[in-house]
Amino acid sequence: MSKIVFDIETCGQDFDSLDEKSQDYFLRFAKTDQEIEDAKNSLSFYPVTAQIITIGMLDVDTDKSFVFFQNNGKAEKIQEGNVTYVSGNEKEILEHFWKLIDKASIFITFNGRIFDCPFVMLRSAMNSVRATKNLMPYRYGQGPHVDLMDQLTFYDAMRRKFSLDMWCKAFGIQSPKEEGITGLQVKDFFKEGKHMDIARYCARDLVATRELYIYWDKYIKP
Repeated sequence: MSKIVFDIETCGQDFDSLDEKSQDYFLRFAKTDQEIEDAKNSLSFYPVTAQIITIGMLDVDTDKSFVFFQNNGKAEKIQEGNVTYVSGNEKEILEHFWKLIDKASIFITFNGRIFDCPFVMLRSAMNSVRATKNLMPYRYGQGPHVDLMDQLTFYDAMRRKFSLDMWCKAFGIQSPKEEGITGLQVKDFFKEGKHMDIARYCARDLVATRELYIYWDKYIKP
């Protein structure tokens, strides 16, 4: 059985596309102009206002990965080194995800318990796609889900949480942010049709998370 790292990229609706009640809901605690702008830009964080546009999966042992991505309905399969890129709509990429993750004995994320895992499960239900595995098992364990955010903060024992980028720098791992795109730019890139740029960014996230997992597994894991 395999160990699989996975990561998702999401894209929220435009704020103006929401109905009035939904807009009021997001803005009810926003007082300043900055708070209002932050609320409008937060829609990518929630499965009720965003869709999954990319799912990346990497086998820790073989270093081979699949990245499933949305591409405005254009069917593509692209091979770049150890990475296979396959396009589809949201339902199709979720179906691909569940077929592969079902074979994993351990799955590894960075902040997946808070973000990726519930997002995938809820968006799958909204697309009538059946989950094949519980992505939200008991938190205080090291299997089948290893969330490196939990492990590196010792379940919030540390005063502050750090980003994947900062952990990579601390461990001497190449950060996925070093090649000109961050998670905050994903929505704009998607609207501009830069689908492969997003897919490659997700693939770099997978590699960085795998390297961080190897450090944790070798030097920190009890």
